[in-house]
Amino acid sequence: MNTQTRETTSMSDAQDKAATLIEALPWIQRFAGTTMVIKYGGNAMVNDELRRAFAEDVVFLHHVGIHPVVVHGGGPQINSMLGRLGIESEFKGGLRVTTPEAMDVVRMVLTGQVGRELVGLINSHGPYAVGMSGEDGGLLRAVRTGTVVDGEEVDLGLVGEVVGVDPAGIVDILEAGRIPVISTVAPEIVDEGDGFLGTAGFQTTGQVLNVNADTAAAAVASALGASKLVILTDVEGLYANWPDKSSLISSLTASELRAMLPKLESGMIPKMAACLKAIDEGVERAHIVDGRLPHSMLLETFTTAGIGTQVVPDEEING
Repeated sequence: MNTQTRETTSMSDAQDKAATLIEALPWIQRFAGTTMVIKYGGNAMVNDELRRAFAEDVVFLHHVGIHPVVVHGGGPQINSMLGRLGIESEFKGGLRVTTPEAMDVVRMVLTGQVGRELVGLINSHGPYAVGMSGEDGGLLRAVRTGTVVDGEEVDLGLVGEVVGVDPAGIVDILEAGRIPVISTVAPEIVDEGDGFLGTAGFQTTGQVLNVNADTAAAAVASALGASKLVILTDVEGLYANWPDKSSLISSLTASELRAMLPKLESGMIPKMAACLKAIDEGVERAHIVDGRLPHSMLLETFTTAGIGTQVVPDEEING
C-alpha cells in the first residue's frame, strides 16, 4: 500500500469515527444525568477481552454523564468453585437446589470473587467503582421461592425472589460520583402480618438467599427510576421465531412482549420477564444485548439502529 492510499484509508477511518461520535450525540444528550442499570453476566463475564471491554463501556458511560449501576450474578464461577470443593449440586425442574453449604459458596464467589474482580477492572481506569451486595444497608430483600415440577411444589432451599429494594445506599454512592457494583444475594424477610412485604415492618430470618440477577436488576432499576435496564446475554436478542436468526426483533412494546412471554424458550423467560417488570414499573427502556460482542452495550445505547432488542412502553410503539 503506498503512502497516499494509507493516508486516504486513515482519513476514511477517522471520518467514520467522527460520524459515529456525532450519531451518539443526541443519545448522550438524552440520557446524560440519568441512571442506567446493567445486568452483567454470560460470556461477557468469563472472557478476558469481553470483561475488559465491559469495564471500558461502564467508564465511558460514567464520563458522558450517565450514572451506571452494575448488577451481576456468577453462575459459571459458582459452578467451578462448587466442583473444586467437591460439593455436588442437585437440580429440580432445571433449577439448582441451594443448600446452606452451597449458599456459603454462592455468597463467597459473588461478593468476594466476581464482584471484586469487576471492581478491579473498572478501577484500572480510575477510582470509580464501589462493590456492595444485596445485604449491604438492607439494599435487597427477598422471600424464599420454590418451583413446580409435575404439578407439585418443590423446595429449592435457599433460593429467593426480590420483593423489596432500599436504594439509599446506591444513591449515596452515585452522589459521591462512583459506580456501584452489586452482587445478587439478599437477606430473607418474613411477613409480620401487616400484609405488606418489604415495608418498614419487615424482619429478617437470619438467612441469606441466592436471587436471580435478572430480576434483581429489574427491581433495582425500578427503585432508582432508571432510564434504562440493559441485560447482557449470550444471544443477539429476542427472536420472533427461534432459532430463525432472521426473525430478530429490534423493538417491541410491553403488550407485545406480554403476549409472547409464555411461548418463549425457558432460558429467555427470566430475562424478558425482567424487562417487562422494569417497563411496567416506569423504566423508560429495557434492552437485551449480546454480551459476546465487545462494546455491544454502547452500540445499543448510542446508535440509531441498535443491535439488540429493546422493550418500550405501549404508548411508544415507534420508540
